[in-house]
Amino acid sequence: MNYSINKHTNILVQNLKNNHERLSIGLNNSGPLGSSIIDAGIDYPGSIEAGIRISEICLGGLGVVEITCQSDFKNTIKKINVHASKPILACLGSQYAGWSLNYENFFSLGSGPARSLAQKEEIFSELNYKDKSSSTSIVLEVDKIPPEQIVKKISTDCGVASTSITFILTPTTSICGTIQVVSRVLEVAIHKIHELKFPLHGILYGFATAPIPPVANDFISGMGRTNDAIIYGGKVNICIDDNEEDIIELTNKLPSLNSSDYGKPFKQIFLDNNKDFYKIDGSLFSPAEVLINSKRSGKTYSAGRINTDLVEKSFSS
Repeated sequence: MNYSINKHTNILVQNLKNNHERLSIGLNNSGPLGSSIIDAGIDYPGSIEAGIRISEICLGGLGVVEITCQSDFKNTIKKINVHASKPILACLGSQYAGWSLNYENFFSLGSGPARSLAQKEEIFSELNYKDKSSSTSIVLEVDKIPPEQIVKKISTDCGVASTSITFILTPTTSICGTIQVVSRVLEVAIHKIHELKFPLHGILYGFATAPIPPVANDFISGMGRTNDAIIYGGKVNICIDDNEEDIIELTNKLPSLNSSDYGKPFKQIFLDNNKDFYKIDGSLFSPAEVLINSKRSGKTYSAGRINTDLVEKSFSS
């Protein structure tokens, strides 16, 4: 594939920088080791538009993110709509937060264009995709600037000078962080399909929607609300060209209600597991409701349901 994630997103990142004052985000071009820092929620409030732009950067320039009104829930009138023209590359090759970055008391999972340069995850061998670029960006859900050691690691792994790396920081206690996490509703479905060992090549396109929760005042509550927006309020519609029986089986397995952890707000599940993310049943990370359109038969199969009560409980606590 000739499409360069970084080539296209570098343009989006530069536009974000050029408009940082209007978008209520901070810009520091003298970050650790000369890197650039975009503060989208730490010392600057951020904005809805900035959250949308950052979400589209996460998608590698291959997806569109929009916000519209909805009236299904009491504590929000906003919902996110996302679709991708190349959903596998957009979601798994860029948006998925799969690159573990840690040094002493700093920890984050990196997402966005830099992943396709570093190639530190097994998924890239399956995608058979590797990008090349002299500059890149990475999105981190953190409330502090990464240390020099993290900058150096990314520079080395990506083969990019530290002065050509842009960090986009989006804590979950910000509107930008909230939007960019909920915009992963399609990616969550694509990743779950991959985890179920269903062949990815048959996925043609996808559309997804989820409610945007109120911004929380602490990290755990923010993480809880944004996950609940997808797990209990997310809805995904995917078109697949594959065997009919396999599509029916996939439809039934995909929704979050198949998880043994289903039925409580994510914050409570997280605390019940001693704040260990990896102890949570992985099948929980799925959209609430799924519609799969079979390209071969033209039929659409559905499974799961929106859990309004749990969404409202999460958004009000």
